[in-house]
Amino acid sequence: MKKEIIISGFGGQGVLSMGKILAYSGLMEDKEVTWMPAYGPEQRGGTANVTVIVSDERISSPILSKYDIAVVLNQPDIAVVLNQPSLEKFEPKIKPGGILIYDGFGIINKPTRKDITIYEINAMDKAAEMKNGKVFNMIVLGGLLKVAPVVSDKGVEKALFKTLPERHHSLIPLNMEALKEGAKIIEEVK
Repeated sequence: MKKEIIISGFGGQGVLSMGKILAYSGLMEDKEVTWMPAYGPEQRGGTANVTVIVSDERISSPILSKYDIAVVLNQPDIAVVLNQPSLEKFEPKIKPGGILIYDGFGIINKPTRKDITIYEINAMDKAAEMKNGKVFNMIVLGGLLKVAPVVSDKGVEKALFKTLPERHHSLIPLNMEALKEGAKIIEEVK
């Protein structure tokens, strides 16, 4: 199993954190991982994306490629997009047969490709319902892991203990609840 995933949105949405937690989760489960963040000069409000590759076998390059050689095609298996600019940039790049996940709140013009599976997750609405906007990214991650279980919930929990400062460990149960909620609300778009 090898999944090449790109997560993209505005800075401040937890995009880089989501990628980091996903990568650490893979490490906690003895998988091979890469984590490559990219963001504009203004982290909050600017565009941000992170590429994560999770694999059972050695990863030859952290750059998304079709053949794992120097030819870089930037075709992820999965794209998670949290705003319109990210959708416009990454929808065309997803491998045929791949997966696109988007948050309904951040997208005005819906995805149009017919050769990929498209999922909508209303994570912003669910975060508001949970009365905590900071769990938005964990809701999205829960949806991602429902449709592409590259790591387990147990791995995510271990990763949270590794990635969150100790003073925030009391928030781990809330984050795990958000992960479960995301798995419940993601829906395939027909």
